[in-house]
Amino acid sequence: MEYILGHKSGGCIFCPPATTEHDRELLLLHRGRHSLVMMNRYPYNNGHLLVFPARHVPDLDGLSLEEATDLVGMVRSSLGVLREAMHPEGFNVGLNLGRVAGAGIEEHVHFHLVPRWNGDTNMMTVIGEVRVIPEHLLATYDKLRPLFQRLQAD
Repeated sequence: MEYILGHKSGGCIFCPPATTEHDRELLLLHRGRHSLVMMNRYPYNNGHLLVFPARHVPDLDGLSLEEATDLVGMVRSSLGVLREAMHPEGFNVGLNLGRVAGAGIEEHVHFHLVPRWNGDTNMMTVIGEVRVIPEHLLATYDKLRPLFQRLQAD
């Protein structure tokens, strides 16, 4: 209901303000040199992350080699954080380019990282077309944030 009734800004969610004071409310976990990581506000599963370039580009072709290397490196690092914090049995890692390919926000390229566990699809998803997330988003954020802060220190 917060999403349905809340104020919708016209800006790109992948272009956060330069200041870090609202990172928790934006679910922004990490700001790297060329890449950022945020939690998906409407996750498929607990720990669903979005990894994206700092620069606003619609596809991989728009990235420099340095930016693309940093982006894939951040995907790898984020998978490591999720393994350590959540112990998933697998992952879905995806990139949707273009609306017909499933991109909800096609103006800013981004990877989806979805931790998976055996049996994580239940009857609510299959029959009711509803997702049940067992942990509050901010609780997951508070679990993951220190691990991403550790990445910045390395």
